[in-house]
Amino acid sequence: ACETQLPVSFRHLILPEKYPPPTELLDLQPLPVSALRNSAFEGLYQDKFPFFNPIQTQVFNTVYNSDDNVFVGAPTGSGKTICAEFAILRMLLQNSEGRCVYITPMEALAEQVFMDWYEKFQERLNKKVVLLTGETSTDLKLLGKGNIIISTPEKWDILSRRWKQRKNVQNVNLFIVDEVHLIGGENGPVLEVICSRMRYISSQIERPIRIVALSSSLSNAKDVAHWLGCSATATFNFHPNVRPVPLELHIQGFNISHTQTRLLSMAKPVYHAIMKHSPKKPVLVFVPSRKQTRLTAINILTTCASDVQRHRFLHCAEKDLVPYLEKLSDPTLKETLVNGVGYLHEGLTAMERRVVEQLFSSGAVQVMVASRSLCWGMNISAHLVIIMDTQYYNGKIHAYVDYPIYDVLQMVGHANRPLQDDEGRCVIMCQGSKKDFFKKFLYEPLPVESHLDHCMHDHFNAEIVTKTIENKQDAVDYLTWTFLYRRMTQNPNYYNLQGVSHRHLSDHLSELVEQTLSDLEQSKCISIEDEMDVAPLNLGMIAAYYYINYTTIELFSMSLNAKTKVRGLLEIISNAAEYENIPIRHHEDNLLRQLSQKVPHKLTNPKFNDPHVKTNLLLQAHLSRMQLSAELQSDTEEILSKAIRLIQACVDVLSSNGWLSPALAAMELAQMVTQAMWSKDSYLKQLPHFTSEHIKRCTDKGVESVFDIMEMEDEERTALLQLPEAQIADVARFCNRYPNIELSYEVGDRDSIR
Repeated sequence: ACETQLPVSFRHLILPEKYPPPTELLDLQPLPVSALRNSAFEGLYQDKFPFFNPIQTQVFNTVYNSDDNVFVGAPTGSGKTICAEFAILRMLLQNSEGRCVYITPMEALAEQVFMDWYEKFQERLNKKVVLLTGETSTDLKLLGKGNIIISTPEKWDILSRRWKQRKNVQNVNLFIVDEVHLIGGENGPVLEVICSRMRYISSQIERPIRIVALSSSLSNAKDVAHWLGCSATATFNFHPNVRPVPLELHIQGFNISHTQTRLLSMAKPVYHAIMKHSPKKPVLVFVPSRKQTRLTAINILTTCASDVQRHRFLHCAEKDLVPYLEKLSDPTLKETLVNGVGYLHEGLTAMERRVVEQLFSSGAVQVMVASRSLCWGMNISAHLVIIMDTQYYNGKIHAYVDYPIYDVLQMVGHANRPLQDDEGRCVIMCQGSKKDFFKKFLYEPLPVESHLDHCMHDHFNAEIVTKTIENKQDAVDYLTWTFLYRRMTQNPNYYNLQGVSHRHLSDHLSELVEQTLSDLEQSKCISIEDEMDVAPLNLGMIAAYYYINYTTIELFSMSLNAKTKVRGLLEIISNAAEYENIPIRHHEDNLLRQLSQKVPHKLTNPKFNDPHVKTNLLLQAHLSRMQLSAELQSDTEEILSKAIRLIQACVDVLSSNGWLSPALAAMELAQMVTQAMWSKDSYLKQLPHFTSEHIKRCTDKGVESVFDIMEMEDEERTALLQLPEAQIADVARFCNRYPNIELSYEVGDRDSIR
């Protein structure tokens, strides 16, 4: 072994300031639901609970009886969503046609809140509740008619960037941000930018937009609250142990470094933890992957059978399960459910997930095993939560990495049944070396820092296009609205500052702005005049309009040319920066290698662990309508959610250069992606329920277009298609809506055309 000693200087180290103590939970009389003083509002809660919990009671007056901006920091499962509802009810009391925007960083959470609030506010209070789609023209219509708009940060960023032209963005009365602690996460910069923008809009239109922020307990909540304009009296930052249901936490260490071996060694301890802490009450087990859900469910049942108590986790008659099991296609899942253990992963359909969740929530099935990524989208809770290992395989870096601490907190939060349990329990099974880490961060509030300084380019570009930033000074002023600016003075070394004087801060911001604008200039997104003024260029405007990365638009500009065809377009779009986070799972390269043999456009020297190669293959598989595994299908959906925007940006780049042929090819590709077919395929492929057999029967009879189908006699059509009546009705509906356009034209002044 070799050792080297180096002196480390702490001379210039500036420690962050000591954090203030958390908000004390006061011993208040629980507020009855009647405190809302409105019979319609009281009706929303009366059938669920008679009193609000201690946290809701303490924040009630500030949230419901004032218009102050409010910060509420409390552990997951503390009832913060009801605190947000207080603010909505306050807004509706003051203005029955008021507009509220609710932001949550997770798509799954947005859908969950939408379903809950649709029933609560639309069906009961007759207020329009809408969920944004990410498609700008649709979202503008939804924004115009919605009273309560539910969105992810990215979708609101797309809409609010052009706030000067969009009155409905300016007319927001209430802006609720859930899970605000995730500004420290991967997509945190977008969350930070939209919150800063709403405060900026409020200052520009000189009308208050109330902000209500909900978060986990934070050690630096004061900075977050100050950034969002919350006064000290409207900042509630409770300690992590302040839960409506007290939590008993056990952390179990395993001194095995190899991940798969460690998971194997945890199998029996999981069963023993169930028997010790929750032999009869509901149990939720989180595991790192989809594959592990099935393995763990089988392991629990195997150990249970060896205990000669095979059906101990099933709490209903087996015959009562039959109607539910008929809706499932996975034979292993059916088998485990019959024995009282269910599992959930990304590969199940929405219907299958609903069935399994229903069986667990009703108490018929006692144990549920769920994959890590579902912790944000599940509306179920248990008496005992077991976290079986805290590492997962990250395909991007081809290594096992730790769960984000916020995911762990979210999992722990599922051990929460306020009306049924006096306490919840949680067992965390992790590597021995991680025990102290979890002890610290699960018992104490977390600090949160900004990452905006690492990805400012796209946000700067968008603000330059909308003329919020017209020179370098505007860019510096823009940063003063951000959380990044607040934290730079509080924790300077974290942001590479050597001091906190006005000069240090000014120099650092100027350097940050200079570097960012210089990168945008090199990408031909903006121009810089007289080393001060900035103006958007065509590429920058295209990138901002279609919400794409500045490096992607640079790639398009450099790669597209007058001879680009569909094959080239697919390659260029697949290489967009937007796809660099498409997950590559363990051993998935073999699946992708097989897929590459089946697609029409073969790739040269593909690396099957490259997310861009995977994107290309899945786009081609989509156009060929290939059957894919559930995981690859969910990846395809993620790819398709961005594909049309990227193709439309290609059309704009090509048409700006006057290249007609590739521009038409890109337009055709957009239609191909929408219809999931290649341009050479039969037009009949667009029709619902049409398989290759149907198309072959039709072409054999000389029926080749939608119009041929429409012109057939009813009996002849029915005999040819051999479809059930309901499906024939779908085909008829499609045919009746199919556009029939006649185009006539003449060329004037032929001789002037070159």
